[in-house]
Amino acid sequence: LSVITISACSGNETTAPEPTTDASEQSAEVLAVGEKASGVEGLQNAINGTWRSEDDRARDKWRSPADTLMFFGVEPSHTVIEVWPGRGWYTNILAPYLKSGEGKLIAAVWDIENIPEDRRERFQQAVDNFKAYFDADTDTFGTIGYTALGAESGPLGEADSVDVVLTFRNVHNWMANGYEAKVFQDAYAVLKPGGVLGVVEHRLPSSDLQDPQAKSGYVHEDYVKALAMNAGFEFVDASDVNENRSDNADHPFGVWTLPPVSRTADRDGNVPDGFDAGIYQTIGESDRMTLKFIKPTPEE
Repeated sequence: LSVITISACSGNETTAPEPTTDASEQSAEVLAVGEKASGVEGLQNAINGTWRSEDDRARDKWRSPADTLMFFGVEPSHTVIEVWPGRGWYTNILAPYLKSGEGKLIAAVWDIENIPEDRRERFQQAVDNFKAYFDADTDTFGTIGYTALGAESGPLGEADSVDVVLTFRNVHNWMANGYEAKVFQDAYAVLKPGGVLGVVEHRLPSSDLQDPQAKSGYVHEDYVKALAMNAGFEFVDASDVNENRSDNADHPFGVWTLPPVSRTADRDGNVPDGFDAGIYQTIGESDRMTLKFIKPTPEE
């Protein structure tokens, strides 16, 4: 069954951000950008967009959206699948950027039909919130397409139809439910030959033992590489753009001890002896791997 915990730290927040300016003002700005900007300029204009909340902007220093998307080679004319976009932190950047170059964004949301009934309403509401926010302003975000991903889901789309598949801090969720290999296979199938899979994930030090269910939220970089290569991908490169050397991945509540979740107690309300939340605020957000893979092009 497709079951995950909706978590802000994993990128799966439950509500879409509130727009920060009048919708007509937003749209006028984006249309002007779309007429003249492309590539790096278009991406920076999307990052600077007035529709992005102050809270989202504050996380740019930890999530490095410009450097990350440039590393993955995302062009404004591409067709891109964003896997499990949550409340849409990256969607707020990707959608206007792709619209500026007449590209296409497809959101691979949770596979609601295969979530147990006692949790289905919660996940459905999260998807509804996402769609209500982004579909309400096509002048800003373009027309976003939708597909679903989970343990029982079908193909992400037509085979060999997408330029880039992106996932931000989701691999541990798939590991928790035992279908991480399926996701990489699904991504491989939908990508065009030469297409890119971009992965950002909380990084577990190689000296630490990997929990098969990744309960801490951290994953070995070598394991992610193996998942991709077993699905048929070739490893291209790794970037340190989302590196945080202050994070040793050893925290009382896993990665969720760190911002933006900043958990201070377990589910029963217990706080460890001597716990100092300020230490984890100082560390900042997690150390993350940033890995680029390619679907090989058949030899002539």
